Amino acid sequence: MNLPNKLTVLRIILVPFYIFFLLMPVIPHHYLISLLIFAAASYTDHLDGKIARKYNMITDFGKFADPLADKIMIVAALACFVQLGLTNAVVLTVVVSREFMVTAMRLVASSKGKVVAANNWGKAKTISQIAAVLIIMLLQYILELGNMKVLTIDMVSLTNLFGIIGETALWISALLTVISGVIYIVQNFEFIKNAK
Repeated sequence: MNLPNKLTVLRIILVPFYIFFLLMPVIPHHYLISLLIFAAASYTDHLDGKIARKYNMITDFGKFADPLADKIMIVAALACFVQLGLTNAVVLTVVVSREFMVTAMRLVASSKGKVVAANNWGKAKTISQIAAVLIIMLLQYILELGNMKVLTIDMVSLTNLFGIIGETALWISALLTVISGVIYIVQNFEFIKNAK
């Protein structure tokens, strides 16, 4: 297994640790710890692709595992946010539905010997999702510091404001998720139309 693939596997391995700390409010600074783990996992997504392209280490495993790792990472984060009451299930449903549709289309294309490559809309979608997750965790960490009396802040006002900022970031990423999904389907409709 080459280095890019190891980084992809590491990204998947980091997900349970991210979930553990995010859902353990009894651990001080749990939002910060989960934010750092998620940020590190997100960086491996950038790094594995860069190394694979630069040193011609692109493999079939990487083509399969890299987007899968991204999906696991984002869906895990959104599912935790739903459990914590930081968002509603609609955003999670939009993301999961889009990923199922695109993955199904890629499988049909693959069975016909075609590869459906990522496009700029798909990359923008992933970046917006990662940014939304990081923003929400950072804002929640600031609130956590307020609860710990490390920061003197107006908790009620900031909680409402941060909730609006977090929801806005998630809905922007959900919009990009839908747009990128529609573009994938339109660009590759031949595989759906000719599927038997």
